[in-house]
Amino acid sequence: MTAAPRRWAADLLHLWFHTLGPTDWFGGGAEVDALLRRRFAGEWQALRHRPAHEFLSDPLTAQAAVLLFDQVPRNIFRSDPRAFASDGLSLAIAKGMIARGWHERVPRKMRAFTGMPLMHSEAIADQLASLRFFACEPENRTFAVSHHRMIARFGRFPHRNPVLGRRSTPAEERAVARGFAW
Repeated sequence: MTAAPRRWAADLLHLWFHTLGPTDWFGGGAEVDALLRRRFAGEWQALRHRPAHEFLSDPLTAQAAVLLFDQVPRNIFRSDPRAFASDGLSLAIAKGMIARGWHERVPRKMRAFTGMPLMHSEAIADQLASLRFFACEPENRTFAVSHHRMIARFGRFPHRNPVLGRRSTPAEERAVARGFAW
């Protein structure tokens, strides 16, 4: 597969999939956060109000946009409501990719990130779509199931409550204490 035609997209895909790896993706840390902030905070800010269709020009640009609006803010805005501010855009792009079958055209290691906005959504319909998307991916299916269970039970992700200024119920607090905080 060739490089994404937009410079920021090619740079983000290269950094995410060739410089960083699973430990960085899911473990993060101050160094990874600072790198992503330095390299992509400007693009996130400049592009986050654009309509989804502008990022659905080709599979690689769309994949990079999903990362930019779903993964990058979770790293550069930890413990800040902006971490979730572009979730709707990443979800719309991911759904557009899936509708076009583009998730099948990106390399396998990228594919799971196409479905992450479904998994991160607090809408039960998106959670059901996430279960379908990750059904054939055992390495991510367990996470999809646990995310679905939280939304099915609470209608939201309790671990986000403090960041988003929402009051937690005692049951939500117990769920977070048991480790349901991704």
